[in-house]
Amino acid sequence: MRDRFLPLLALVLCACGPAPEATSQDAGGPVETRTANAPDQKPAVAGQTRAPLRAAGVAYTVETVASGLDHPWGLAFLPDGTKLVTERAGRLRIMGTDNALSAPVAGLPPVDARGQGGLLDVAIDPDFARYGLIYWTYSEPGEGGTNGTSAARGKLIPGPSPRVEAVQVIWRQTPKLDSTLHFGGRLVFAPDGKLFITTGDRSNLEGRMQAQRLDGTLGKVIRINTDGSIPADNPHVGKPGAKSDIWSAGHRNLQAAAIDPATGKLWTVEHGAKGGDELNQPEAGKDYGWPSITYGEEYSGRPIGEGMTARAGLEQPVYYWDPVIAPSGMAFYTADLFPAWKGSLLVGALRGQHVARLTLENGKVVGEERLFTELGERVRDVKQGPDGAVWLLIDTDHGKVLRVTPKR
Repeated sequence: MRDRFLPLLALVLCACGPAPEATSQDAGGPVETRTANAPDQKPAVAGQTRAPLRAAGVAYTVETVASGLDHPWGLAFLPDGTKLVTERAGRLRIMGTDNALSAPVAGLPPVDARGQGGLLDVAIDPDFARYGLIYWTYSEPGEGGTNGTSAARGKLIPGPSPRVEAVQVIWRQTPKLDSTLHFGGRLVFAPDGKLFITTGDRSNLEGRMQAQRLDGTLGKVIRINTDGSIPADNPHVGKPGAKSDIWSAGHRNLQAAAIDPATGKLWTVEHGAKGGDELNQPEAGKDYGWPSITYGEEYSGRPIGEGMTARAGLEQPVYYWDPVIAPSGMAFYTADLFPAWKGSLLVGALRGQHVARLTLENGKVVGEERLFTELGERVRDVKQGPDGAVWLLIDTDHGKVLRVTPKR
């Protein structure tokens, strides 16, 4: 039965070198060769899109360490070697050191699991050994069919019947809207212990037009203390009419976030519409433009707003994709297991069904390689494990947890 312990099934899926897509590219040419949805749009700076191929030539093995998950969304590693994985339908599982899956963790609040909603990301308190706290995001039901992204925390009690206790909802997106799309939902702890939460614009006109406003938290990066209180140095503290939990504004649907270990700075990736997936380094109080400026176009083929890609006072993305890759999940690779990937930024791709390995120099993207295209799977989350392996969540009805190691 699904809700009982499932035995480990380790199945080697592939052992190969560079992804087939990458090997067909010219060494100096871009990885992306498809026609852009908005071909007349030009990048604001050289290298802002279609970076050249930088293939590392790494041979790797991919194994399935858990399967049968219902649209897994978030993955986190506990100090004792066990792991937490969320299922969008509303279940949180503990994966043992043998990768067996527990029964669903009891005690979570109700989720609205329609559309893109449900149980989303999960993160471990930086002082987990002392307090045993975990954090998660989810789409919280509201009145009249509305919902919104919320974040909660609780004390994890493992065992044959795992549960969370002393659950607190520490943050709620406002306003709640009637939509099943664009919840954002990534969690990441900064080096100073503050918690970043990413949100979405809810994919309707009401939410879209609030992404740049400061009186609500749609289309924002949020920064709070771990108990939900507001840091005194947040950029809008004390400003009339502005939500003091906002860190940055003007985002569409942020489903990836990670801290650069070299600088301690936050990086995010967000979904564009038909083109315009963006890599950003959000800074306090800045506006990243959605929907006033963006690359790509509406799904209908019409321009987004006035069709502008730049405007004074609005931030440009570090990098963008057109056509989209549908990014979700990201990690800076810092381990020694894959020396050739060290320092790379790994970005999962749902529509693209790969992991984009970005080479960064001085905060800019100077190379791109597309890994794991041979799997043909929707990559929802990417993590570097304590073992140095790359761990992937595959987002399907029968989702999987994959572990990538060097080919021996």
